[in-house]
Amino acid sequence: MGPLLTMFLYMVAELSALQQIVTALTGLNGLPAVIVECVITTIYTSLGGFKVSFITDNLQGAMVVCLIIIGVITVGVETKIDKALVQSSGLLQPSRLGWQLVYILPVAILTNDFFLSSFWLRTFASRTDRDLLIGVSIASIVVFCILVLVGSTGLLAAWSAVWPGDPPQAGSIAFFLLLEKLPSWVVGIVLVLVVVLSTAAFDSLQSAMVSTASNDLFRNRVHILVIRAGVVLVIIPVVVVALKSPSVLRIFLISDLLSAAAIPVLLIGLNNRCYWWRGFEVVVGGLGGILTVFIFGTIYYGNARDGGNLIILSNGLYGDDWGAFGRFFTPRSPGFEIFYVKVLSDFPPGAFVAAPIGGLLWGLGAFIVRTMVQFGYAKIRGQDFIALRRSRHVTSGQLSTDNSLDGETPHVSTSTPSHKAKFF
Repeated sequence: MGPLLTMFLYMVAELSALQQIVTALTGLNGLPAVIVECVITTIYTSLGGFKVSFITDNLQGAMVVCLIIIGVITVGVETKIDKALVQSSGLLQPSRLGWQLVYILPVAILTNDFFLSSFWLRTFASRTDRDLLIGVSIASIVVFCILVLVGSTGLLAAWSAVWPGDPPQAGSIAFFLLLEKLPSWVVGIVLVLVVVLSTAAFDSLQSAMVSTASNDLFRNRVHILVIRAGVVLVIIPVVVVALKSPSVLRIFLISDLLSAAAIPVLLIGLNNRCYWWRGFEVVVGGLGGILTVFIFGTIYYGNARDGGNLIILSNGLYGDDWGAFGRFFTPRSPGFEIFYVKVLSDFPPGAFVAAPIGGLLWGLGAFIVRTMVQFGYAKIRGQDFIALRRSRHVTSGQLSTDNSLDGETPHVSTSTPSHKAKFF
């Protein structure tokens, strides 16, 4: 369910961003654009399958290059920087948030990518490992350059008094607020490019959701048309949530926090040396990581309601507190102050720290409890204690993409294992 929930949130973020951008650039209601995109992508992904997603990816890459070229030239020519705002904005000064993001962003992005089936579909669709390595290397360099250029527009928007604006706008659309001040023909071209980009990303998520639901939930035993019909139904709540979502960044942060809690405890089970790790520990650890965030928030804010709000990061990253990366409390007793100053002040636990560490601790606790119960059960029944015994798995899996290129959903074909994977 983790990948499906992650893709659901990404689809919400995609539509929410499109709505906000259309509104910011044109002043019109972005709902019609959102509905049209959903209808069009649903139609052609249902007819063409994952092969269409590959085609739109190439189109997406070309559109990104065009958008960057137009943006760099027009912003460089038309934007007027107020030098007084450069110093007064404080954006070039070191900040607490800046140092927090050095930890938060790598953890959030790395763990969240494990749940993005659209990435995994492309990974298994590569003909060889060499092709995959080359493709990932080229993409990494290109994406890095694009992020540097697009990210710097936030600084330019603040220094040219375009952002935050009146009324204040979300920082996630600072790039498009900057483009709004450019000539109308530039805004028109940018709007078209943005819709194409959003469509290309949205159809990948739709295709990935179909494939994941078919394989993970139903083991490819349900007709593909039924799965696609289910994805069409999912679009309805996606649109509703996207229209009510106040922040694209907040949506991504919720998804990142969930994956930060679940992925570290899951990675232990992928290590061959940790053959004793079971699905029970993964489930308890993932849920325990989220519970740890709630416990931290309750202690930090002093009430359970704000502790629950921290799970959905209601204050985002820009709140003037340590909620996302915070500290539990200020030392009250002189005896604890020394430990606090030396340890906790340098590495204060917070939501994105509590989630992975809490998940690992809960998983370890679940492992201890499970083995103790199984040991006692074995002694009572007079049976061998096999909880820590390595079991042999004779399995082989390979993602088949032949059908997907013809419009069908990719699927995993596996041989019958001698022993099924154990939950306990």
